[in-house]
Amino acid sequence: MENKLIILLVIVLGAIAVAQLVRIYEISAKLRKNQEHEISNRDNNLNARMMFGFMLAFFAFFIYLMTAYGWTGRGAAASDEGVEMDWLLNLNFVIIIAVFFLTNFLLFFFTWRYVRKPGVPAFYYPHNNKLEMLWTVVPAVVLAVIIILGLQTWGRLSGPSKPEAEKIELFSKQFDWTARYAGADNTLGLYDYKLTLDNNELALLTTNTIDSSLNNMLNGATGIRNLQKLLNNRDTVFSDSTLNVLRTDLSRKERLYRFMTQMKQNHNPKLDASAWDDIIQKDTLYLCKGQEYEIALRAKDVIHSAYFPHFRAQMNAVPGMATRLKFTPNKTTAEMRREKNDEKFNYILMCNKICGGAHYKMKMVVVVLDKSAYKKWMDGKKKATFKDQYFPAAAAAAPADTTAVDTTAVVTMN
Repeated sequence: MENKLIILLVIVLGAIAVAQLVRIYEISAKLRKNQEHEISNRDNNLNARMMFGFMLAFFAFFIYLMTAYGWTGRGAAASDEGVEMDWLLNLNFVIIIAVFFLTNFLLFFFTWRYVRKPGVPAFYYPHNNKLEMLWTVVPAVVLAVIIILGLQTWGRLSGPSKPEAEKIELFSKQFDWTARYAGADNTLGLYDYKLTLDNNELALLTTNTIDSSLNNMLNGATGIRNLQKLLNNRDTVFSDSTLNVLRTDLSRKERLYRFMTQMKQNHNPKLDASAWDDIIQKDTLYLCKGQEYEIALRAKDVIHSAYFPHFRAQMNAVPGMATRLKFTPNKTTAEMRREKNDEKFNYILMCNKICGGAHYKMKMVVVVLDKSAYKKWMDGKKKATFKDQYFPAAAAAAPADTTAVDTTAVVTMN
């Protein structure tokens, strides 16, 4: 029923607009022919009343939309920081809507109140210092207040997190997200993109991952030794272009091998523990209600943007640049489902940058649990750390909860 009324209202307003355009065209055509056309007092009054009626209908429709769909249509925020951002957004809406109603009321009211009357000349009002001061100072003060409040809010949202904040890294690539929890020590392990392998997609930096990358660079299917063997094989003839490609690839890998050898010499094995206990999580991001999170963002390929619409949190993930955001969930998924009366509701993480053809499906389900349920989930992950999942040889050589790491174990990647 509401949709039919809206459609009817649009048709009526469209018909009025067309009629007015036709009227304007007729008047302008007569003026172009230098024919004087005296608009009757009846037409003037009719147009003035129609303008005033249009204002009332316009305001009524606007108020209806606000009451039916809310200020933003996004629903209540599900994080402490989101509540603060919504307050600031609502303040801006109040100011904007107040100005909107005031200016439009004056616009339509003046066309009705000061309609042209026969024998009454127009009054020329060229200048007024008080009015000019009013419409200059008041907007300047309002804008200053908005900017100051916005900067204060941004400072709190982007400032340092609390010491007890739990640290998570979101690793982005076309077209998925991978979460890395900091583990028992709440310290994320170091990483270096040169260590990226199938069993180390996040390029975490440990003694074993360096050895694995060195071994793969030297002995892998496209490693240095096989390239040297291929180039030194006199029974194989290459074109000049292919030969240049192979030599360039060999030179690049030899240079990278030297870099990684130096990396191993400079690496402190005591730092391995911070990476070994990290928990790699795909598909679903689990969070705890009331726990502050510091989210570090990393991109592998192009610029992505981590957007949590329900938490009012967003930050770009830029290749080669460290970015972060923080928020504190204040409603579990179950509580939000009851609030929305929707058993299928889920929080979501999505990419808010157009990052390629499959950008639309770069999403991750976010589940917020209470403290007991979250602790139970985290306890179940104690044997699913980076060491246990990707370097079982290292896990067998040294317990996950010790700081001493077996630096002799090497996982071979062919």
